[in-house]
Amino acid sequence: MEEVYLHRNFLCIDLKSFFAFVECIDKNVDAFTYPLVVANKNQGKGAITLAVSPYLKEKGVPSRGRLYEIPKDIHYEIARPRMHRYLEKSREVIEIYLKYVSKDDLHIYSIDECFLDVTDYLKMYQKTDYELALDILRDVKKSTGLVATCGIGPNMLLAKLSMDIEAKHNQDFIAKWTYEDIPNKLWPIEPLSKVWGIGSRMEKNLNKLGIYSMGDLAHYDRNKLKQKFGVIGMELWNHANGIDLSRIKDMSKDIDKSYSHSQVLFKDYDGTNIKIIIREMVEVVVIRLHKNNKTSSLIGLGIGYSKGIGGGFFHQIKLSNPTDSEKIILDNALMIFDKYYEDLPIRKVTIACGHLANKDGVQLNLFDNIKEIEEQEQIDKAILEIKDKFGKNALLKASSLLNDSTIHERNKKIGGHSA
Repeated sequence: MEEVYLHRNFLCIDLKSFFAFVECIDKNVDAFTYPLVVANKNQGKGAITLAVSPYLKEKGVPSRGRLYEIPKDIHYEIARPRMHRYLEKSREVIEIYLKYVSKDDLHIYSIDECFLDVTDYLKMYQKTDYELALDILRDVKKSTGLVATCGIGPNMLLAKLSMDIEAKHNQDFIAKWTYEDIPNKLWPIEPLSKVWGIGSRMEKNLNKLGIYSMGDLAHYDRNKLKQKFGVIGMELWNHANGIDLSRIKDMSKDIDKSYSHSQVLFKDYDGTNIKIIIREMVEVVVIRLHKNNKTSSLIGLGIGYSKGIGGGFFHQIKLSNPTDSEKIILDNALMIFDKYYEDLPIRKVTIACGHLANKDGVQLNLFDNIKEIEEQEQIDKAILEIKDKFGKNALLKASSLLNDSTIHERNKKIGGHSA
């Protein structure tokens, strides 16, 4: 059992109705009694509601809908999104987490959600994982005014699921799942898309196999799942049985061996406009490769769907020749996207370049044009020198002037945050 199941103490903490809560705090009103919607009202009644206050959630208003979907008999105030303010509050909360654990035991999943591995701290604090979670949530509330929910589990998966499924319904906003809870709490869940990591398309594919609940999935032949869905099939079976061997410290080691760039998007994107973001993010990673004289032979792309939907994917392509070419890296990232994208709203993108090596020269094949490669390298070098001297926004692609582009604003930030 020790080989299959992880036995640690993970907390998954999510800031409740984060954007809306921040707006209520700044207006000095109670989010639990005040009807507030965060949306860009300049987009009209079709504007997406990025968040709604807990008061409106209790009335059945979804946090990821359209303004016109809110019932006419419900009166509410609209607050314009202020990403710089949300990043500022998010930083405040992360500083609180770092009072309790080291950065090596903290994984920032999104702007409002984090995982903490508190296993090695319980003896020092002389507390149970539940007592420590309660302390942290109280500290967040006292220090920032924000309210958080927390899931506790022996692995990251069960911590996340206990938070998503149960914690929000408990009076103290904390829920703890153990392996013994799997038959009673995990297996009855349906539809499958309620579970972290299962999108609507995968749900339909599983339904065709007669799999409608997590219990159905847990008891399905795992070899058949692997045959049909590959590695993802095995991952689905493991998750249905509560198996997850992920460690936060291992995630940090993987990142150290690669150059990666993640972005939590301010609005929903889809297949029509997300490629602008992918191009811009590839450019950021490639500049880092050039600055450090590195090449990469492993290109990865991750897509995270909107919070109300959940799930997403991360896949990698191994290159035969290491490269620092923006075109080659972009082409492979877009190839991954076109193959795995499920036509769902996107809120997070990750680009990674792994298997790094020092650039000692250019490795060619029979179809490469050495003159074109040399010219491109001269252009890349000149662009890097201009940006170093005059700032990141000194040179931008024409696509960066489009409304869906984010690079101009991100280039003004330090470490992804407002300066």
